[in-house]
Amino acid sequence: MTLTRLFKEFFNSEKAGGLILISMTVLSLVLANSTWQVTYTNLWNMEFGGHSIVHWINDGLMTIFFLLIGLELEREIYKGELSNLKNASLPIFGAIGGMIIPAAIFLLLNFGTSMQSGAAIPMATDIAFALGILSLLGKRVPSSLKVFLTALAIIDDLGAIIIIAVVYSTTLSLINLIIALGIFCFLLLLNKLKVNNLIPYLIGGAIMWYFMSISGIHPTLSGIMLAFTIPFRDGSEKSPSYVLQHLLHKPVAFIILPLFALANTGIRIESNLIDGLGQEYGLGIITGLVIGKPLGIWLFSLIGVSIGLCSLPSDLNWRSIIGVGFLGGIGFTMSIFIDILAYDIPIIVNTAKVAIFIGSLIAGTIGIIWLRLTLKTPIADEENPQA
Repeated sequence: MTLTRLFKEFFNSEKAGGLILISMTVLSLVLANSTWQVTYTNLWNMEFGGHSIVHWINDGLMTIFFLLIGLELEREIYKGELSNLKNASLPIFGAIGGMIIPAAIFLLLNFGTSMQSGAAIPMATDIAFALGILSLLGKRVPSSLKVFLTALAIIDDLGAIIIIAVVYSTTLSLINLIIALGIFCFLLLLNKLKVNNLIPYLIGGAIMWYFMSISGIHPTLSGIMLAFTIPFRDGSEKSPSYVLQHLLHKPVAFIILPLFALANTGIRIESNLIDGLGQEYGLGIITGLVIGKPLGIWLFSLIGVSIGLCSLPSDLNWRSIIGVGFLGGIGFTMSIFIDILAYDIPIIVNTAKVAIFIGSLIAGTIGIIWLRLTLKTPIADEENPQA
């Protein structure tokens, strides 16, 4: 399988970003459990423009992250793996299973309790972390596996965003939502009128974000919406979608996601947090990520192939799908993002974060060991076959 240049750039930036995320997470945990703990916490809670810095990161900068995810999804739909229905069906089936089964496991343990709102926490896959871990296997990884994991994670994140918009939004302001949707329709009209200059779209996107944020719908949804108004055209390097995606890769991977990790993973590890891991919501998150994710991805992919709605690429096997399923259990960024929205009691939010760390660590470790044992033959470098 030949990978497009833009996909390779996306994969390479995400895998490097994943390694930086790991470093920033370790740094934040060290600072949060040091004598700098109070200063570190107060830094992120400093107010700027009426909101805390962590609020601007989670509601503002993360919208740019979702804009990049939307642009990558758009590219995959128009020109990539998702442009072919049978190719697209496999990661779609896998992603659906990877959302349903973890949520079902969580609800099995928490249904009817005040904790059930966290059912979406184990549903998401962290693209940067998952690709960062997969990259450690180097040339062993076939192209189809890279594309499968990337598409799977993108679909997962899209599902998580929809859930955020529907489930975790506050009281709805219909007039502001109508204004935001009106701006969205206007940007779509600009696209139809062949307007290729990015500036009107970016200005319109910023205004749409503002009205979305005061409408009660979580504003990060505007990032996905804006992505689908950006002209894709022929998908060439001169197309607005390609240009914007290229510009956003490094800022997102090397600035926005590390800032998110620094601002949201600084947890002081205390005995009451560890005790909380034994409660139903902590167990639901860990089992959802470690068991639910690989089981759901593998099972639904198998069902899709068995009924003939999708096909397994020739360079993949079911052992590879299981391995990627475990990497899909690295929830991290998206899981923490949903955790912050789902719960409002600090001790529960922090305990859930610890559960996410543990679940992601276990799933990622199993995944990398599994794939190292099953992907035994290095794949020739696609750009330099003689290497």
